[in-house]
Amino acid sequence: MRVVLALALVSGASAFTSSLSAVRQQWRGGWTNNCATHCRHSRSARSALFMMDVVECDVAIVGGGPAGCTCALYTSRADLKTVVLDKNPSIGALAITSHIANYPGVDKTMTGQELLDQMRQQAIDYGTDYRRSQVFMIDVEDGDGQKYSKTVYTPEATIKARSLVLATGAMGRVSPPFPGEEEYLGQGVSYCATCDGAFYRDSEVAVFGMNLEAMEEAMFLTKFASTVHWITPSEPHAEDDVHVKDLLDQPNVKHWPKTRLLSVEGDVSGVTGVHVKQKEQENENIIPVEGAFIYAAGGGSKPITDFIQNKVAFKEDGGVIVNEDMETSVKGVFAIGDIRNTAFKQVVVAASDGCIAAMSIDKYLKGRKNVKVDWIHK
Repeated sequence: MRVVLALALVSGASAFTSSLSAVRQQWRGGWTNNCATHCRHSRSARSALFMMDVVECDVAIVGGGPAGCTCALYTSRADLKTVVLDKNPSIGALAITSHIANYPGVDKTMTGQELLDQMRQQAIDYGTDYRRSQVFMIDVEDGDGQKYSKTVYTPEATIKARSLVLATGAMGRVSPPFPGEEEYLGQGVSYCATCDGAFYRDSEVAVFGMNLEAMEEAMFLTKFASTVHWITPSEPHAEDDVHVKDLLDQPNVKHWPKTRLLSVEGDVSGVTGVHVKQKEQENENIIPVEGAFIYAAGGGSKPITDFIQNKVAFKEDGGVIVNEDMETSVKGVFAIGDIRNTAFKQVVVAASDGCIAAMSIDKYLKGRKNVKVDWIHK
């Protein structure tokens, strides 16, 4: 796998940030969470010089669930250089399943997380380059598989691939945005602490949500923010969850339990605060903050496609259109698993999609007329 170092100059109102504005305006919550960079000119990061990797590979897979891991297993076994980009291995539909009872050959006491861990490790053992990273945008062109015509953008690296697989599932947020959330998206509202945390050094920020993603993002923000206001709609139990305990142990975390987020407040400069109401209090409060990181309750059924924009064709229900080879409307781009929004949302179906896509990719990249079966009869 070829890695090229690219030098990038980023300012508070950089061309890089401007190029993402269209993405931010379409965000509604989901696996990829766009990198909504805070663009105030007063930020000390207005002129930060950094090194970004450009990684070239045969197959880039966005999503590390059962579909993505199965696809990676097969493409890696076919000697195709494969990169998997996974936002968080603990928040997908399989990962949060307590027990697996209908996956062939799996003991019924196994949890979804355990099965997914084994799938991921099996792909890695065969050579998959697994990276925990958020994807905020892609660029795709029709190709013949001979050039790097697919580009995937993450905060840490740009991935150039000969083929691309979309496997981000269908647990996207279906609840409407909070008042002010869309208005100040990119101007203080963010869904990616790893992307934007450094812009809030010595500032106060708010994090809304009590799922694992919200807690991990809040913990990351403690490295930069003077105060992290953690707002949760109910009371988390520190004695039962090490993530809760670790977060509450941080000296710069202020917890607002049993608190509803009512709106995001701001002015022409961006976010200035969040409007909240505590359950046992009569009065509402405005918490003065410069950044609002919103991780509303997941568990939705919307295909997570925000980062794709209109780069491939979609069905009316939001699922990605594919043919029998799992190929989308763009040559060399495939979609597998629940992102297709079929009625058959099962682990075994997602794994099957991954296998079909991988064999199709092998045929596409190697110029074959037929698929090559991944076993040998003796």
